[in-house]
Amino acid sequence: MVSLPTMPSLRLEGRRALVTGAGRGIGLAAAAALAAAGAHVTLAARSVAEIEDAAAALRSRGDSAEALVLDVGDLAAVAAALTAAEPFDILVNNAGTNRPAPFVDVTPEDFDAVMALNVRSAFFVAQAVARRLMVTGRPGSIIQMSSQMGHVGGPGRTVYCASKHALEGLTKAMAVELGRHGIRVNTLCPTFIETPLTRPFFEKPEFRDWALGKIKLGRIGVVEDVMGAVVFLASDASALMTGSAVMLDGGWTAD
Repeated sequence: MVSLPTMPSLRLEGRRALVTGAGRGIGLAAAAALAAAGAHVTLAARSVAEIEDAAAALRSRGDSAEALVLDVGDLAAVAAALTAAEPFDILVNNAGTNRPAPFVDVTPEDFDAVMALNVRSAFFVAQAVARRLMVTGRPGSIIQMSSQMGHVGGPGRTVYCASKHALEGLTKAMAVELGRHGIRVNTLCPTFIETPLTRPFFEKPEFRDWALGKIKLGRIGVVEDVMGAVVFLASDASALMTGSAVMLDGGWTAD
């Protein structure tokens, strides 16, 4: 009799997930995907109405979700909130921003704002989640929302590219340190996804044509393109994966 291997489950029942920047766009999609897979999801953001409405919408379809009003730039508030909460088995470190500008026009204020949220806040949110997992001896999956721009360069995006390249390096170093604790750390690297943040860019024909010329599949991404990869990285289906980048770039970085 042939002994067949068992397919690892993509289900997440019994696991707790934290998604930052969860009020809209990719963050909301990640929260919806994890909740649909059975996780209890905490949606975190500064925007009170958005995350409360989103959590209510998830609960209305039978999912388990709650809102956490949190400014991830306030490191004392992050530490207090995550120390008080039951440990999170899954983190989607999604909160981020961009201030596009030519390299020679970037101001210190723009640089500091992007690096503070995309790198500093991401670093310390992940640290707080990892500390709680280590104290309780629980394994976990930390998913860093990076970008194709963490692997290439782009015009008008020097600071954003710097921040996402930093996140890629951080993820590899975290994977080296946290692996022995059963905590996996990976990045998810989308191409341009149409969201409230990016929609104004696509209203400019020259920008849209440039982006479509780089994406081999010939279309701008939608948030649904990210959802399956989030569940994969959170689940046992990726149990041997850490320190890696999942490219959802439509082929942008293939050449």
